[in-house]
Amino acid sequence: MDLAKITVRGQITIPIEIRKKLGVKDGDKVVFIEESGRIIMENAAMIALKNAQNAFAGEAERLNLKTEQDVVDMVKEVRRELLGADDARNG
Repeated sequence: MDLAKITVRGQITIPIEIRKKLGVKDGDKVVFIEESGRIIMENAAMIALKNAQNAFAGEAERLNLKTEQDVVDMVKEVRRELLGADDARNG
């Protein structure tokens, strides 16, 4: 168990082992989450990544993307469509 002291200004130093486990370094942000009467500190970037992953959950199946090549092909198709739209506007 690690211990940290709160300063007069409400600041603490996160012990090095906890920073390593969280994967945070100088300048990174942490988020505090209340869950079941406990306060949990998490790496804010990791929370954002998890939220993005959750937002895209099921999209591959919905778009019938089964392989990496399917994704590459879809990106190429979208680019062709966007370039065609730009040509139509400029022509």
